Amino acid sequence: MNYFPDEVLEHVFDFITSHKDRNSVSLVCKSWYRIERYSRQRVFIGNCYSISPERLIARFPGLKSLTLKGKPHFADFNLVPHDWGGFVHPWIKALAKSRIGLEELRLKRMVVSDESLELLSKTFVNFRSLVLVSCEGFTTDGLAAIAANCRFLKELDLQENEVDDHRGHWFSCFPESCTTLVSLNFACLKGEINLGALERLVARSPNLKSLKLNRAVPLDTLQKLLMRAPQLVDLGTGSYVHDPSSEVYSKLKSAIQRCKSIRSLSGFLEVAPRCMSAIYPICGNLTFLNLSYAPGLRSTMLTKLIQHCKKLQRLWILDCIGDKGLGVVASTCKELQELRVFPSDPFGAGNAAVTEEGLVLISAGCPKLNSLLYFCQQMTNAALITVAKNCPNFIRFRLCILEPTKPDHVTNQPLDEGFGAIVQSCKGLKRLSLSGLLTDQVFLYIGMYAEQLEMLSIAFAGDGDEGMLYVLNGCKKLRKLEIRDCPFGNAALLEDVGKYATMRSLWMSSCEVTLEGCKILAERMPSLSVEIINESEQTEFSLGDRQKVDKMYLYRTLVGDRMDAPEFVWIL
Repeated sequence: MNYFPDEVLEHVFDFITSHKDRNSVSLVCKSWYRIERYSRQRVFIGNCYSISPERLIARFPGLKSLTLKGKPHFADFNLVPHDWGGFVHPWIKALAKSRIGLEELRLKRMVVSDESLELLSKTFVNFRSLVLVSCEGFTTDGLAAIAANCRFLKELDLQENEVDDHRGHWFSCFPESCTTLVSLNFACLKGEINLGALERLVARSPNLKSLKLNRAVPLDTLQKLLMRAPQLVDLGTGSYVHDPSSEVYSKLKSAIQRCKSIRSLSGFLEVAPRCMSAIYPICGNLTFLNLSYAPGLRSTMLTKLIQHCKKLQRLWILDCIGDKGLGVVASTCKELQELRVFPSDPFGAGNAAVTEEGLVLISAGCPKLNSLLYFCQQMTNAALITVAKNCPNFIRFRLCILEPTKPDHVTNQPLDEGFGAIVQSCKGLKRLSLSGLLTDQVFLYIGMYAEQLEMLSIAFAGDGDEGMLYVLNGCKKLRKLEIRDCPFGNAALLEDVGKYATMRSLWMSSCEVTLEGCKILAERMPSLSVEIINESEQTEFSLGDRQKVDKMYLYRTLVGDRMDAPEFVWIL
């Protein structure tokens, strides 16, 4: 294709939207590298310390959309110290100094300050989209700056962030000229909201398609918002509590019936179960239902609701639905592709929690299922083997038994054969999380059959170093490996250090790895950053070489050691 003019190739490249495919295109030849470099507008960086913002800007001068991740994934389980790092301010500062015309920024597990948000809002005149997922460090003052200064804002999406509410009236900062909003999500905010300002903002946003409210938005305000935005496709309710015999409830039913475009429904952070029948008219067209934050809905009400949702493709729900409720899902939702069942009481032994019976019913009734996150009380090899036969198209399979080392509760055997069936039957499996009593045998199966596996999470599993070696030697496409509380030591870590050059990261905590092993690894692979996280009172780098390290985080980097590491992080 070298005989095509650059302009033609650039146009062809515009149709390639996958980050991986764009990366591959840039490696074909020098001319393609140059064309891809200048034409690329969207960049994904899975680790903010793997490259510097200056290097990114030099490589992609036409950058308009940036996705950036900070802390390791295990931060979601409180395994990464609060002040480990992941600061976005150096990135925004560098982007502001350049001539980059940034329009979209998506951050995950990063520390975001109000100063950063204000700089972002005042520097990039065409800024349109801000998505913050599991971020911390900012307040509603920063959101006020975004609202006031981003004149063309289309998307403000706040998911599971820790936000300090300094000013409950930040909605008032949206100027009257702001009419461009397409997506607004503030469900994670805990403070009060200026309801009048919210209503006016929604009323002057004719293109608004997605609206997710926090619990401070009452049901009567929800009714008013729906009257002003019947075009919504994605709705997240706030406080869904009212008297079913009231005039407000009657008006809500009328407003919901006008919303014929809704395909995604979530919220119900506070709920009066008797009011749920009002949403039945829109359930028939739903493709996504997220009730993972609705503990007020019990099994009977959940099953009644789901019986109206025959087109569901994605369902996120709490385990209080029970096995019988999952049976209703299986008989109703034949198009289901993704199921996530979260624990309603992760630290208790509630009788309502789901078991292997519910999972087997789902696999039999939902043959299109390809993504699973399942928190349960117990599991058997027979059930996993059945699931593998019924649903061979799994791409993501994450099973978490709340008692992490529990064996097959019928035979009292390890769950090796069950997970072995999963990796053997599901040829396209890319993400896997294991749980229950497991030996090295399961890792042998993973190494042999999980040829497409990219991310593996392991906890409380294995017999020794061989288990980890099976995975590293067998899974050629592995990019992220997360291990905690497993008997893997230096022998496994150092057997093939070249493997880590093809991976994005390796996390090991509470394993058998020593400081000496980590030092050897750092010496052999200078292109990798090897971090030791020591949260004890000892702040000097004086552990003995044979001392086990509590946490080790290894990742590829093109720019050497980071400069913002706190005292408890030692970079070898």
